[in-house]
Amino acid sequence: VAEFKPNYFQRKTKPRGPKANNRINSPEVQVIASSGENLGIISTNKAISMAKEEGLDLIEIAPNAKPPVCKIIDMGKYKYDAQKKANKAKKKQKIVLLKEIKLRPVTEAHDYNFKLKNAQKFLSKGDKVK
Repeated sequence: VAEFKPNYFQRKTKPRGPKANNRINSPEVQVIASSGENLGIISTNKAISMAKEEGLDLIEIAPNAKPPVCKIIDMGKYKYDAQKKANKAKKKQKIVLLKEIKLRPVTEAHDYNFKLKNAQKFLSKGDKVK
């Protein structure tokens, strides 16, 4: 019979994402219903049972607030919306490239002017030129 020893070097992974349902460890939470109305401060157990009755999850939206703000919403929908929001933000941010132009003492005047014109073109596009 083989015995398995626990591997002490492996890290215990923490669940990622927002806390939901029984992972919320605050005694009281401020609850927002699925319709968007504020239900006020309710005990966590009661809020979880309310969410279960609707067939939804209680998700912690603002964990640093006193008491934490939770919303009754479907976990899958919440994750989908968060992913969509992150993708939109990622698409919106512009990557600024650094273009490098090397000028040497032996560079001819025509080549120098050509490189200068390219540098101006890069700057007009919004890139940085070194």
